[in-house]
Amino acid sequence: MMDSSTYKQYNVHGFNSRQHLEHYLSDKPDMAFEVDILKFPIENFAKTFAEGHITGDVLVDISVGSMIYQLYAACEFFKHIIVLKINDQCVMELKRWLDTRTGAFNWEHVTKLHAEIGGNCDQLQDKEGKVRSAIPHVVICDLEKENMTDPIVLPPADCIISYGLLDSICKDQDDYIRYLRKFSGFLKPGGHFILVGAINMTYYTVGKDKFCAFTYDEDFVRKALAGEGFVIEDCQVQKRTAVSELCDYKAFIFIAAHKEK
Repeated sequence: MMDSSTYKQYNVHGFNSRQHLEHYLSDKPDMAFEVDILKFPIENFAKTFAEGHITGDVLVDISVGSMIYQLYAACEFFKHIIVLKINDQCVMELKRWLDTRTGAFNWEHVTKLHAEIGGNCDQLQDKEGKVRSAIPHVVICDLEKENMTDPIVLPPADCIISYGLLDSICKDQDDYIRYLRKFSGFLKPGGHFILVGAINMTYYTVGKDKFCAFTYDEDFVRKALAGEGFVIEDCQVQKRTAVSELCDYKAFIFIAAHKEK
């Protein structure tokens, strides 16, 4: 087994964002994570936004890699979605899809899944177009700057989605709370925070490289959010079903919360 001291760190080394998509989000027959990483989040995003109380002008997404499907449900409820990425490769991969360029990752299987779960299969062709039209900007951010998007100042957001990024950039509990505080700084008072992450994961693999992950449990993330002034509205946990050595999470967690005014 590889010594964990040789694991890479996403925010230091980056990873091949296309390989990340192929490993964890593709429609390949041997893709082991359909239930945990596709169906579970899609079901909860669809349910959360369908309730109708998370809506507004601006949603900020700050998630790991070049994922886009976490925005499928959200695009119906926000005028503008601003996507933040911490490295150029993820921006390039995402823009390839946004610009419908040749060789872009094919999200058709996820679009169909979202339509089936949301009960709107007749809107298949419209869904990806709606997501694209809702995203005016993909912005590179520097996690260590006081204003992470400097020199751009973002408008206050009604909602933030963060999927997997805190798992990938944090080394310890202090890191997690510090970044959580920075992310929540984009929110309006009373704004919503939707957080998706992997519980008790120590590593994940992209290509030939292993990356370290911050290991935490449900109790920790609940307390971290409460400590930053969030009230949790919904918390769902999906125990691991995947059989794969690509990563070692024990469960996935989905939390929807709002920040007290």
